[in-house]
Parts: sequence; structure tokens; C-alpha cells
Amino acid sequence: MTENVRLRHLARINPPCPRFDRLSADAELTFFPMECIWPGQRLDLTHRRVKSAVAAGFTRFQDGDVLVPKITPTFEAGRAVLVNGLHNGVGAGTTELHVLRAGPRINPRFLFYLVNTHSFLKFGEAEMYGVAGQQRVPDGFLRNLPVRVPDLEEQCRIADFLDLELAHIGRLDEVRARQSAVVPERLRAALDGIFAPSSCVKETRLKYLFSVRPRYGVLVPHFTDEGVPFIRVNDLLDLPGRIKDVPKIPVELSRQYSRTVVRRGDVLMSVVGTLGRVAIAPEEVAGANIARAVASLRVHEGVSSRLLTAWIKSSAFEEQAVRATASDTAQPTLGMEDLGNFRVRWPLGPREQDHMVREALAVESEMKEMVRLIGKQRRLLAERRQALITAAVTGQLDVTTARGAEVS
Repeated sequence: MTENVRLRHLARINPPCPRFDRLSADAELTFFPMECIWPGQRLDLTHRRVKSAVAAGFTRFQDGDVLVPKITPTFEAGRAVLVNGLHNGVGAGTTELHVLRAGPRINPRFLFYLVNTHSFLKFGEAEMYGVAGQQRVPDGFLRNLPVRVPDLEEQCRIADFLDLELAHIGRLDEVRARQSAVVPERLRAALDGIFAPSSCVKETRLKYLFSVRPRYGVLVPHFTDEGVPFIRVNDLLDLPGRIKDVPKIPVELSRQYSRTVVRRGDVLMSVVGTLGRVAIAPEEVAGANIARAVASLRVHEGVSSRLLTAWIKSSAFEEQAVRATASDTAQPTLGMEDLGNFRVRWPLGPREQDHMVREALAVESEMKEMVRLIGKQRRLLAERRQALITAAVTGQLDVTTARGAEVS
């Protein structure tokens, strides 16, 4: 038998946690920052705190609870989890969580799948309140949510079906994730082959390729609504796409760092923390300035910026960068003099350079297409996962006959 009831009649919403209260002050428990909360095997149970350190200002929960992130964009990403295996059976975490504790009329696994349905996520998104970027799902949405709930026996059948089917999807996604993880290694190996010793290259120092000494950008920026676009390390991932949204610094401040004002064709590279993230400045970036963690590399006429960026992605750069920053005690910081003295195998002349550029572009294009295809496959798996959950929980799919069925 199926009935429609409010969620508050099936589960307790943000209830007290008596197991937490019974722990001694020095007892350890599992701790969840938001970055640890992912469904399935990605849920990170390794972090621990003593009870006294999280006695105030944190959300409390226990084995069997369902945790639902309340803040955007984590809520929309479907990152609710059913927690089990907590240290001492108890956990604490970010206040950006709603806790749902199943009552006698709902199976905890069915409850977990319920809050991962497409309709739940869309209705919750529509109920969010707050300013852009800090919107949250109110607990009133959860309490008043109308739920179609079958009897407990059917709930268990649905949960068993989804456990089996989603485990299979999860295994496929893990394979794709491993494939994605080795793409940078494959790219590096292919580029290493292009810059291998041969009769077409000679060894030189990087500084001899530059028309001016490499320099890093603004040391202490302050921002304004109008001014000069300011490029940071993460912006190098997609310079043309991000340039309209980067922060701006005052024109006067940019003038103090006039030597790092960006020109079209400059090679911009991260030199603090993450080393070697690199991009070539397109026309629309000209006139911007760069952060302290970014260096501007300007090459002589006739020296290929594209080939230089390819070399920066190779093992030769990485190994020398590691050696140059090995003594850094905080985060790696690559000095400009050290960078200029890096040794590089460079083509003997324009014809050899053109050939190496074509090879590098072909390799990078192949790897980019591989990443695109893997990403597409993972998105399709995620869509199938949610479609299965939604169809099974809402009764659109008869799980007694649907194993391996197609769901759209």
C-alpha cells in the first residue's frame, strides 16, 4: 500500500543526538567538513575530533542518519549521504547540514534515495532563500515536503534494487575516473618524447628565449568595481572565458606594476603553490595585470609561445621546478632567476620548431578530446543514476521486473 504524507511524519528533522550527549568530553568522534561529504565510497570517514572540540557550533548526527547539505551549490549537486560506521557511532560537522533521522515508517536507505530524486532537488532549489552564492534550503521545506511512501517491504525492495544498480554505475564511474586521472601523465610522457634528445634540438637556458626578464605581478592587490582586470592562478585554466569575471585593481596600482601589464601572446604561468599552470594571453586579455603568484614570460620574436607552454607541461620543467623549490618551508615559490636558468632542449631552427609545434598541438588536442569524452561519459552515468533513483522511488519503475532496464 502506498500513501502520501509529509516528511516530518516519517523522519525527524534536525533532531537532538543523545549518543553524542552520552560520550565523555575526551571521547573521539567522526568529523565532517563539507569537502568530505560525498555519496558512496567517496564519503571520507577518516577525520576525527574529540567531543569537547565540537561541543558547540557544529551539527551532530549518529549512525543511520541521512545528511543533506543545505547550501548552494552542494545541495543541487545531490551530495546527501547515509552515514554508518562513524567512530563511536557519532559524528559532528559543518552547520551547513540538515539531519534526517528515519522513523519506524521509513527505511533509512529509502529515505536516502528519496532525497536524491530529481524532484526533491528541484523543489528544494526553488525553496532556497538568501543572497546569491549563499542560498540555503530551509528546514521547513523538509518538514512540509509531501512524500509518496510505499510500505516498508516495498521500500526495502526499492533500496535493494538501487543498491545493486548504483553499485554497478559506481564501478563504471570509478573506471572513468581512473582513466581521467592518468591523462596528465600520458600528456607529459608524450611531450617528453617531443623534447627528447635528438639532432633537431640543442640544450640552452630558458632565459635565452625571453625578450625581457620574467617577472611576477602585484604583491598586495586591493580591488575596485572599475579598473584593470586582475589575473590569478585559477584564471589560467580558462583565460578567455574568465576574463569578464575576474576582479579589478585600480589603474594607479596597475601602473606601479607596468612591467607585468599583459600583452597578447605573453605566456602566463603560476609560480607559487601550484607550479606550471600555464596559458597564452589572447587579445581580449591584453591590458590586464597579474597576481604575485603568476609570472609573465615574454619570448623573442620567432620563439614559439605554444612550444614553450608545451615544454612547461613536460617532465623537464616539473623536475627542475621541484629541485628549485625543494627548500621552501611553506608553499613552493619559484624564483625568477631560478626559472631563467632552467635548461631546455629547443629546436635548432624555424623548420624544426614548426614541426615540434605541430606535434605538441596534435598531442594536446588528442588528450583534450579524451578528457571531453570521459567527462561526457561520467555525466551520462550521473544522469542515469539520478533517473534510476527517481523512477524507482516515485513508483515509475517496477523494481521487481526492472533489473537492467533502460530508464530515460
